[in-house]
Amino acid sequence: MRAGLVGSGIGPSLTPDLHESEGKAQNIDYRYERFDTSSGRWNGAPLSEILDYAEKHEFVGLNITHPFKVHVCQLIDRLEGAAAHIEAVNTVVFRDGRRIGHSTDYSGFREAVRHSSLPLSGQKIAQFGAGGAGAATALALVDEKVSALLLVDTDRERADYLAAQLTRVRPEAEIGAATPEGIDFKDFGGVVNATPVGMHTYPGQPFDLPAFNPSAWVADIVYRPLETELVCAARRQGRQVLNGGAMALNQAIHAFKLLTDRQPDTSRMKSVFASLLAQQDLEADA
Repeated sequence: MRAGLVGSGIGPSLTPDLHESEGKAQNIDYRYERFDTSSGRWNGAPLSEILDYAEKHEFVGLNITHPFKVHVCQLIDRLEGAAAHIEAVNTVVFRDGRRIGHSTDYSGFREAVRHSSLPLSGQKIAQFGAGGAGAATALALVDEKVSALLLVDTDRERADYLAAQLTRVRPEAEIGAATPEGIDFKDFGGVVNATPVGMHTYPGQPFDLPAFNPSAWVADIVYRPLETELVCAARRQGRQVLNGGAMALNQAIHAFKLLTDRQPDTSRMKSVFASLLAQQDLEADA
């Protein structure tokens, strides 16, 4: 059984080891490969070529990450569940000659916030980032009944498009769009970072945290590193914090089930994920 991850700069991703470890534990002959479009064999390769290759070589499917989560929708046959609402996909399953797109980003983030202590229902929330991952987290927030959601992106057209898209599928929700400049964030109950800012390759913080009320909580979807500059700053200020680990783990658990048609052992995958993170931290400090 073969699967893979498609994206740019995915060398440090923990997903291949996490999938293969669970496959081994279940006695599956399961190989999970990287298709990195920024280096190596697949450097500069079109996404269509990678999907064709995987299908020809009888892969069960692919996980899709930055920058292809929206573009891949043009190359598949059907969108399922949340993916159909947000037109963004992070898991493509090959079944019976068809390509089926799913969003385990949506289910992964929604499960993460449900099992956190963050107050969501009735809260006014700001989200920075309106790309593929941001579409998934935004829909999850709306479905968790936040009172209002403001999508903040340096690309106003992208924020407007996502706001309109979400309003079509959730017409009862209050969803707005803005660029970061000139917004008063003092009455927001929480803020989500759905941008790549905070990753090792995109260091820094995605917004000015003191612009928010001291009681506003912070959620970050970045998990490499787990303790981003934003997460660390929020902890120092005594805020409630959700780092990107739970979303990353949950989306991988849900994707494993979709790709292999096997029920994963969530406790085991959680333990492996923690071990992989610890190992990565040790290597970074070496």
